[in-house]
Amino acid sequence: MSLPSVFNQEVANSLIERINKVTPQSQPLWGKMNASQMLAHCNVTYEYAFDERTDKPNFLVKWLLKKFVKQKVVGEQPYEQNMQTSPAFIIPDNKNFDTEKTRLINYIQKVVEKGVTYFDGKPSNSFDKLSKEEWNNLMYKHIDHHLQQFGV
Repeated sequence: MSLPSVFNQEVANSLIERINKVTPQSQPLWGKMNASQMLAHCNVTYEYAFDERTDKPNFLVKWLLKKFVKQKVVGEQPYEQNMQTSPAFIIPDNKNFDTEKTRLINYIQKVVEKGVTYFDGKPSNSFDKLSKEEWNNLMYKHIDHHLQQFGV
């Protein structure tokens, strides 16, 4: 079973529709993040995907991530609730809800605009080169997981 394609405008529209249902008052069904932190957390994926962040794990950490974490992140299996996250994805402070929401929607649109060829074989900071399917799975299931966390 393959996941919906984040490179498809209809899928992007569906994700954006779900994002628009989240409000600053939305409460998570699990986990500790508030709605603005969740949106900021989701934006980190795209910051890395578009090379806006340059922090990378060292050789040993990268080897461990590729060996033990990669398949959980880029495979088709959904994430577990309360799964441990990388320190780079932890958002300790409150963020501006509207700013983070706009950023996330813009990133989703940018993925569609850049398209499959931009991502096919593009290196990730943690896992080296990923296929277009791996990038799709990483992006789709991460945002889907957190939208489900907030009941949308």
